[in-house]
Amino acid sequence: MAEEVGGGGCKGKDKVMIAIDESECSHYALEWVLDNLKESITTTSPIFIFTAEPIADLSYIYAASLGSARMSLSLSLSLSLSLSTTPELIRSVQEHQKTVSSALLTKAKDICASRGVIAETITEVGDPKEAICDAVVKYNINLLVLGNHGKGAIQRAFLGSVSNYCVHNAKCPVLVVKKPH
Repeated sequence: MAEEVGGGGCKGKDKVMIAIDESECSHYALEWVLDNLKESITTTSPIFIFTAEPIADLSYIYAASLGSARMSLSLSLSLSLSLSTTPELIRSVQEHQKTVSSALLTKAKDICASRGVIAETITEVGDPKEAICDAVVKYNINLLVLGNHGKGAIQRAFLGSVSNYCVHNAKCPVLVVKKPH
């Protein structure tokens, strides 16, 4: 589900993609690129701003609907009425994710425009680390830029690190921008 990416007009030019999320670290990475890579980013070649919409964890939505079904039963409402709201709840969660992603990309694109930089946006649904690496190949990206969340060794071991995954798996050079403390 790519948005606003044409691919025309960029042949033979370096394509820089900045992967962002709602964190301060990714916002800092965008600002860093705009401040420090001006020579690499021209007004005729856009930078690509990428965000991933994570696949909704539907297990808690289903569990929540069962809880509401029990509550509905205790209120003498039918079980089928409560369970029929589950698809509605799922759509609501997915729409919320789309709204957040859209607002995030709009803000990033506005920041670029205020600096005279053309930006195109890409949104993909999926696990962020895999979606980023897939987008690098799909859009023939020459440089991937990521913010570093500064997770400790234990958090990285249990949760994994998007930047670490991308450094090892992206099919282009990866620049990880660490926000100073």
